[in-house]
Amino acid sequence: MSFVSNSPKQEVPILNLKEQYASIAHDLEQTVLSVLRSGNYILGQYCTKLESEIASLCQTKYAIGVANGTDALILALWSLDIGPGDEVITPPFTFAATAEAISLRGAKPVFVDVDLNTFNIDVSKIEKAITNKTKAIMPVHLYGQPADMQPILALAKKYNLHIIEDNAQALGATYRGKPTGCFGDLACISFYPTKNLGACGDAGMIVTNSEELANRLRALRTHGGSRRYFHDELGVNSRLDELQAAVLATKLPLLKSWNDKRNEIAGWYNKILQNNASLITPHPTTDTAHVWHQYTVRIPNQNANSAPATTRDLVMEKLKERAIGSMCYYPLPLHIQPAFAYLGYKHGEFPVAEKLASEVLSLPMYPELTDEQVNYVASNLLEVLPATAYNTSVLNQVSMLK
Repeated sequence: MSFVSNSPKQEVPILNLKEQYASIAHDLEQTVLSVLRSGNYILGQYCTKLESEIASLCQTKYAIGVANGTDALILALWSLDIGPGDEVITPPFTFAATAEAISLRGAKPVFVDVDLNTFNIDVSKIEKAITNKTKAIMPVHLYGQPADMQPILALAKKYNLHIIEDNAQALGATYRGKPTGCFGDLACISFYPTKNLGACGDAGMIVTNSEELANRLRALRTHGGSRRYFHDELGVNSRLDELQAAVLATKLPLLKSWNDKRNEIAGWYNKILQNNASLITPHPTTDTAHVWHQYTVRIPNQNANSAPATTRDLVMEKLKERAIGSMCYYPLPLHIQPAFAYLGYKHGEFPVAEKLASEVLSLPMYPELTDEQVNYVASNLLEVLPATAYNTSVLNQVSMLK
C-alpha cells in the first residue's frame, strides 16, 4: 500500500455491516433458515454450541447466554448478591451500561479515573476508593484494549473483592497471554451488532469458572427457576434468542481473522498518523493484544478560549463534509451525566476522563475496509487537522510509506 493524498472523493462510513453480511450471506442465511425450520427458537442447539465455544475462547468453564450485554452486567452483579448498601468501583469513561447496571441493582457506582494512554481504569488510584462497603471492581476493556488486570487481581485478593470484567468490547483480546474474560469471578460480553462479534440484534453472555455462579445465572435468566414452572427465587426473562445464537455461531470461526485484519488496519493508521503534533495515536501496552473494536485517536483542544466546539468536534465536521464517518465514544463522562447526578460528583473530579471526552475521535474500523479506504481516511484527517509543519511535509509527498 502507498500513501497518496488528494485521492478521489469516496464515502467511508464509521462501520459497514452490509459489507460483512455480503461476505458470509450464504452461510448466514442457511443457518438462520435451519433455525426457522427447526421450530426450536429459545435455548436450542445453537445457544448450547455458542456457550461452549465462547467459554473455550475465554478459557473459562462456563458460559451463559443472555438477552444482551446490559443484562449480562446486571445478572453478574445479581449472582454475587451485590445490591443496596454495596459499592462497586468502575471507571467513568465508558458506555453508560457499566455503571447503570450497578445502579439498577441498588448498589453505588464508585468512579475511579482512567489512564490517559490506555483509556482504561487507572489501577494506581483504585485502592484509595476502596471502603468497607466495596464489594467488587468492574474494570472495562475499552475499545478492545485490555485493562491492567494483574494489580486489579492483587487488590481483589487483598481486600476480598469480586471482579466483574466488562468485556463487551474486547472479545478475543489477551492480557499477558491469557484472554480477557478469564480473570474475574465473572465477565460480561455484548454481541450488539457493532461489536467485533456482532449479532443481528441484541445478545449477550456471561462467562465464569464457578459452577455455583453458572447454575444460579441459568436460573436467574429464566425467572429464577432451574426447572420449568419451579422458581427458587425471583428472576428475569433474559435468554439468548436461538436465531441470534445461530448468527453468532456462524460468525465465531471468523473472529480471529477479523481481529487480525483490524490489527493490520490499526497498524497502517499508525504509520500514517504517528508523530503528528496535532493528534495522538493509540498506545497499546506491550503485554496485551488489542482487538481494535475502535481505533481512537486524541485531538488536543486548541479552541478552549475561542469557540464552544472543541478542535475534535470541528475535525469531525470536516470529515463529515468529505463523507468520512467518525464518532466520539464518549462525549460526556458518566460522573457528570444527569442520570448519575444523584451520586454527587462534580466537574473536575476525574480530570483525565473529562480530558479524553473532549479529545477522543474514533475512525472507521472494520475488517472489510480496503487499503484505499484506510489511506483515504488517514490522508484526509491530516488535511483537516490544524496546520503543522509535519502535516505539510507529509501531504507534499506522493508516496511516503510502502
